[in-house]
Amino acid sequence: MSIESGLEKKFARLGKDLTVTDGTEIAGYASYFGDTDQSGDVVQKGAYAVSLKALAADGRQVKMLWQHDPAQPIGIWDEVCEDARGLYVKGRLLEAVGRGREAAALIAAGAIDGLSIGYRTVKAAKNEKGQRLLMELELWEVSLVTFPMLPSARVGAKGESLMRADLRELAATFAGARRELARM
Repeated sequence: MSIESGLEKKFARLGKDLTVTDGTEIAGYASYFGDTDQSGDVVQKGAYAVSLKALAADGRQVKMLWQHDPAQPIGIWDEVCEDARGLYVKGRLLEAVGRGREAAALIAAGAIDGLSIGYRTVKAAKNEKGQRLLMELELWEVSLVTFPMLPSARVGAKGESLMRADLRELAATFAGARRELARM
């Protein structure tokens, strides 16, 4: 067993297990127990229990971020819990936040299809295959991301289509980014 410190990130690409409805409501799994990710880590059942209990006792919640950027919260996780399969999350993208609208558009278009957890390892061990078994994690945040690490599933966007104004705003954002890159 080892005790490690520092914020780590674990990516998951989720398909039928992540749904988006009404353009902003998200529900699915941010982590699966027993699945080996691309770095050889395996989250064990119960790994989040202590952290989730401590967050609830302190009246705090797991943050919903854009690409693990603490300066870019994009929504609220209304429910974060462990079940037999993994870490289940349910929440809302905030339409009043620009990145929240962009995230909804990118998910609907299939350009973003990943979730990722930001955490600190509290307790881990190596198994006979050299995999790191993550037994206790301090969960900080769950992000929508471009590049996931757990390839076992993909995001599926469902719900109402985006309004044309939202698409125009997104196109303008991309055009501005292209102009900025061209000046570099």
